[in-house]
Parts: sequence; structure tokens; C-alpha cells
Amino acid sequence: MRCYFKKPVIFAKNKIRTDMKYMGSKNRIAKHILPIMLEYKTDDMVWVEPFVGGANMIDKVKGKRIGADLNEYLIEALKLIRDEPNKIPDLITEDDYQKVKNEKQLNGLTGFIGFAMSFGGKWFGGYRRDVAGTKGCIDNMKTQTRRSKQNAIKQSVNLQGVDFVNCSYEDLEIPENSIVYCDPPYKGTTGYKDGFNHDDFWAWVIKINNIAHKVFISEYNAPKEFKCVWSKEVNTTINTSKKDVEKLFTLE
Repeated sequence: MRCYFKKPVIFAKNKIRTDMKYMGSKNRIAKHILPIMLEYKTDDMVWVEPFVGGANMIDKVKGKRIGADLNEYLIEALKLIRDEPNKIPDLITEDDYQKVKNEKQLNGLTGFIGFAMSFGGKWFGGYRRDVAGTKGCIDNMKTQTRRSKQNAIKQSVNLQGVDFVNCSYEDLEIPENSIVYCDPPYKGTTGYKDGFNHDDFWAWVIKINNIAHKVFISEYNAPKEFKCVWSKEVNTTINTSKKDVEKLFTLE
């Protein structure tokens, strides 16, 4: 399985999360960029995300929605959150986490634990803990499981009706009457397993722009054909003293 690892996760301070914890989350900036994109959307249009990630953008959109991702475990996790969030255990211990990590059975719970129960939302990147949470601390394990499950139950309400698809962006069928939002791996940030060809991606965007009604892309930079319609300086969790400028691009 190819898997594109995404850029550093961005957090909002003192904000209660209602999305699945995931690297590259746009939960913090959704309130800024969604109104810009939704200006172009009518009730009969389809909202399409070829890089749906933690579904923290698509869960704020109404109407027909398609969310795709190349990571099959992620799609299974999102289906679990959408359909049966109450089946998530009330306690997922560090031993449970390690066992699931070793076995990696393809199902929703494996996907959920691999992302939502990992530090920073990185795929099995280490069991998530609070600042004071030490290895094997049962109180921390109860807290982290409770938070993750509560977030899933809250997010589930807003994922009803979303069609989740496991495929690469190149293979996703884009409806003609659609708004397409792309949140691909950012160039020059984290390394990607099996690579991600940014030139091919931008060429694909230009091609589908002739099919869809409107296409938007989150990135730090874009080719000259694209116009930046929004930008904001943000902190990253990899280095909290480092700031990056998030941008939203579209074709004229």
C-alpha cells in the first residue's frame, strides 16, 4: 500500500476538537477558507475531497459529498466513525495499541487506533499522552480513549451521507458539477513513502479544472498559473516556534 505522509499537524490552542486527530488537520483554518470556497457552491453541486484526511473540512459542508484517500486504513476508520462510533472501545490501552500495531488487520478499529490514538495523529507514531502522561499511566489511557471516542461520536453526526472512497486522486471520478478541495502532501515538508509527484499533481489539477466547477488547493506555494485567494501565518506542532504561511490557491 502506498501512503503519502502529510505535513505537520496544526493545532488550535484551547479548542475542543470534534474531528479525528490526524496529521495535516485543517480544523483550525476551516472557518477561514470554507466561506471562500462555499461562495461558489450551489445546493445541487457535489463537494469532493481527493485527500480527505481526518475529514475535518468535509464534515462542515452540507449536501452531497465525496471524500477519498489513498490510505485504506484511514477510509475504514472514517467509515467506522460515520456508521458505528459507539463500537469504539471505552478503553484502549498502550498494550492494545501495540497489539493492533503489530497485527494491522484491515478494519475501521485498526485505522482509528492508528491515527486517533497516536501522538500528533501520525500513523502509529506512538501512543498519545498528555504532557504529564507517563508510559503505562492508566488515567492517561482512560483520558485519551475518552477524548478520541467522544470526538468520533460528535463528528459522526456531520459525516452522515458522505461517500468515502479508497483510491488515489488520479483514479477518483470527479463529477462535472462539483467543488473540489485538495489538501495534498506539501512540497518540501515531510518525506513521503513511495514519493509524491508534485508536478503530476498540479497537471492533474489543471486537467480536472476543465471538468469540475471550481478547484481549490491548500499548499504553501503553487505554480504561477494559480492565484492565492487566502493566506495566514500559523504555528506547527513539530516546532512550535516555527511559523509557516498556509495558503489557498485556485485557477482563475
